[in-house]
Amino acid sequence: MFLSGFYGHQAAVVRGPKQPFLMETIRVDPPKKMEVRIKILYTSICHTDLRAWKGENEAQRAYPRILGHEAVGLVESVGEGVTDLKAGDHVIPIFNGECGHCPYCTTKTTNLCQTYRVNPFKSVMENDGKCRFSTKDGEPIFHFLNTSTFTEYSVLDSACVVKIDPNSPLKKTSLLSCGVSTGVGAAWNAANVQAGSSVAIFGLGALGLAASEGARARGASKIIGGDINPGKFDKGKEMGMTHFVNPKDISKPVHQISIGKGGK
Repeated sequence: MFLSGFYGHQAAVVRGPKQPFLMETIRVDPPKKMEVRIKILYTSICHTDLRAWKGENEAQRAYPRILGHEAVGLVESVGEGVTDLKAGDHVIPIFNGECGHCPYCTTKTTNLCQTYRVNPFKSVMENDGKCRFSTKDGEPIFHFLNTSTFTEYSVLDSACVVKIDPNSPLKKTSLLSCGVSTGVGAAWNAANVQAGSSVAIFGLGALGLAASEGARARGASKIIGGDINPGKFDKGKEMGMTHFVNPKDISKPVHQISIGKGGK
């Protein structure tokens, strides 16, 4: 399905470090070869977006820009050569895509893909080094982390789009793009949690809770959650945590909980 570019859709555009997000009417070009244009249904915000908005790393600054990298949407149109996706498919954008043919993608280290690995310096499309977003006057609007989801429509490389079950709960599915996959991945890949393990997780935000779910799925026997906000402990229990510590009033080292008796 090939459609022309269109002007008249809204996006939250950042025009400088710590500048307010501006709801602007933009043009979204059609997808080129091996690209996909998707309609964003739900998007969430991550601390990485906040850091980019602040412009903490001067070398990574590129404005005006559309941030956002956690979302879920529908395929609106596809470019030449895209055969595994079609209009109407439910998808999530991913900032860490897979080309499928580089030395990393042909092994088990696809997260290091030579073309689509995480690259905060990248602000244009891989195909031609240009933007698919622009203002009415033709001013380019830069991309972010291969995704840019704070917009009604976005154009991505097909390597950065994953088809999902259409029955998935869309309001929650956007978290799979980063928060859930990062936390679960930390438990499964980085820590390689084994059945019967004792695990300590410091910080019970979205990533910490996802890491707990990953540890529970691997069969960890003790999952110790640490946070200075005890109000998060109930949610931690729902995600599989068995013990809790508050660094402000802890009376013994965490390892005594992990290998001995006790815990809160």
